[in-house]
Amino acid sequence: MEQLGLKKIYDFHKFNTPDALAASFSSQVAAALSIAIQERGHAVLAVSGGHTPKLFFQHLSMADIAWEHIIITLVDERFIPVDNERSNEKLVREYLLQNFSVKACFVGLYVGEKTVELAAVLAAHKIHALPMPFDVVILGMGDDGHTASFFPGGDSLRLAINCNTRALVVPMHVKGLGEPRLTLTLPLLTKARFIALHIEGKVKLTSFEQALQKGPEADMPIRAVLDHAETPVQVFWSSAQSRNRKNFDSVEVCDGPYSDSASSNSKDS
Repeated sequence: MEQLGLKKIYDFHKFNTPDALAASFSSQVAAALSIAIQERGHAVLAVSGGHTPKLFFQHLSMADIAWEHIIITLVDERFIPVDNERSNEKLVREYLLQNFSVKACFVGLYVGEKTVELAAVLAAHKIHALPMPFDVVILGMGDDGHTASFFPGGDSLRLAINCNTRALVVPMHVKGLGEPRLTLTLPLLTKARFIALHIEGKVKLTSFEQALQKGPEADMPIRAVLDHAETPVQVFWSSAQSRNRKNFDSVEVCDGPYSDSASSNSKDS
């Protein structure tokens, strides 16, 4: 696969099975988080939802690293209560916040306001309180080339993928999707120290290859990440796709904004 232009924009990691991908991917993410803790005393990890990362989350949760110094947040979220089966927060709590990683602090995006616009303002306050730039950002991609909640045709897409925007969280309405979304904006993703794209199956690979071709970022928003990332995007692809797997029992962890109690675990000692 050719790189866009002369700038190296991605590294490609190919695996035959989701299990092999999850083992290697989780090891590299755990290493990046550990380096961040060693260098800065804390680490921030932003993850995506969907079916694809479940096995990766389970592997990562078993990494024996200093999770008490790690803050986990979301790249995007549906504007639905966190006990809804479609909630990304619910997914993260059930698959990632288990085993060793139960010690991490979780900062969600959903806020139970009347409108997604009001929720975006409050979610932005929570994100603003986190150390930046983020240390690790993990993205997925839809067949249409969307990532995070950067959907083609989304009413706030141009703002969300503006590389110069000062907004942190924007609401996103997309015709046909049902519930609106909350999404982090492009600069929060592209300034991360380690950016990964996790995809599986031939259809996703074909979409990724299409995104590498020249074209409007709004047509395939993953292009915006590839175009503006400050470090090469680490693409992890498995030719086979994950199957449904039984989740671990859910365990409660710290919630809400990056508070004084949370920051005591993440400052330099």
